[in-house]
Amino acid sequence: MSRPLILVTNDDGITAGGIAALVNVAQEFGDVLVVAPDSPQSAQGHAITISVPIFVRESEALGPDVEAYECSGTPVDCVKLAKSVLLAGRTPDLCLSGINHGSNAAINILYSGTLSAAMEASLEGIPSIGFSFLNYRADADFSVCLPYVRHLVEFVLTNGMADGSLFNVNIPDLPAEQIKGLRVCRQAEARWVEEYTHNEDPRGRPYYWLTGRFVNEDERTDTDAYALEHGYVSLVPSVHDLTNHRALASLQTIEGSLQPEGLEYSEDEVSREQQLEQF
Repeated sequence: MSRPLILVTNDDGITAGGIAALVNVAQEFGDVLVVAPDSPQSAQGHAITISVPIFVRESEALGPDVEAYECSGTPVDCVKLAKSVLLAGRTPDLCLSGINHGSNAAINILYSGTLSAAMEASLEGIPSIGFSFLNYRADADFSVCLPYVRHLVEFVLTNGMADGSLFNVNIPDLPAEQIKGLRVCRQAEARWVEEYTHNEDPRGRPYYWLTGRFVNEDERTDTDAYALEHGYVSLVPSVHDLTNHRALASLQTIEGSLQPEGLEYSEDEVSREQQLEQF
């Protein structure tokens, strides 16, 4: 039997240390194809390129024995091109994204190019894992992450993953002996409070530089933020369905209030109450 096919990408660029560490583990389990941005693409979210051409070329940034391509587009572009062009219709058995410099816990999943690349793969039905290391240094030592990467890659290849799901994995910046293990969590209800630094360029033109602070007002102990603060690796199973299912039933009053007078549902339609019972 052929070995599993593993697609590897990131948002820090093909020369980043995190993707090299991820590729080394992926090669233990299967055939690896790397498609990654040719420059850093952090905080690109689920952006795609539609207004300019995308350029892709082979790269030896990860060594001559790794089939790798660098892409001028976003992390999501990388996954789309891999699936539609470079793999000629063959579907990867697993997509790995990262290892990212810095946290992608809580609300960061919406901004992250790392997790958006994994999300794009999951939209295609590919089991996907995004890995992030809470260390922002360019010379970060990713070796502390590798046992958890290895364990989760083996777990997903053996057990599969629910359709439309992906794992958002964050690893605390601690010595290996101080990490207490792995916790399966929910996403913390936390947010960024934005601030902008104002200045002028040499020509006197005003500009603004985004700064801010991360605020976690979620005091419950079952969140990714709590796990990371207490020395655990966090794993949040995530989906791309952004429906607020809790609000569906309560919003039926709006649906009824906007129904034109005299218009009734046909008898062959399933009642709204029945449709919403599953939620």
